[in-house]
Amino acid sequence: MAKKKKKQKLPLAYKPVGFALGWLGGTLAGMTFQKTWKMIRHEDDAPDALDPDRGWGEILLAAAIQGAIFAAVRSAVDRTGAKAIERRTGVWPVGDTAGRD
Repeated sequence: MAKKKKKQKLPLAYKPVGFALGWLGGTLAGMTFQKTWKMIRHEDDAPDALDPDRGWGEILLAAAIQGAIFAAVRSAVDRTGAKAIERRTGVWPVGDTAGRD
């Protein structure tokens, strides 16, 4: 019975941990994108969609690279956090429903 209560409360208890991991993942992804863009284009700043001096190709390339990096880092951080919680508590930190809202 106690184990069932633990399973019900853990997803709520994981929310702040998940938030902190998301913030950390976003920070890591941003730093990774900046370094990647500097390696590719030898520029400190990636193009902004509203930058009139940049072409479509450059803007879309930067957006695609940034999106891929953010998705990969977010997934890696989320998975690492969930596995750490599972190892520590024996319970997977989210309910039976899979995926993000």
